[in-house]
Amino acid sequence: MFEETKNRIIEMAWEDRTPFDAIEDQFGLSEKDVIIIMRRNLSLSSFKLWRKRVSGRKTKHRKHHVKNRYRFRSKNQI
Repeated sequence: MFEETKNRIIEMAWEDRTPFDAIEDQFGLSEKDVIIIMRRNLSLSSFKLWRKRVSGRKTKHRKHHVKNRYRFRSKNQI
């Protein structure tokens, strides 16, 4: 995996409003794969903070998003 791609995946995973589904659509990685990448590339304390924040978070899963609500979308996202 290229460093630039890995950094973009980490950035998207860290964002509260970017669902795991968007990462899967763009990079073909499941939520489990993203967790592995985050575990390997963040310090232990940062990883624990991230996991605590995203565990059970509705905004990290597209099926829980409110439909027809405008949200800013980065040009980097498909």
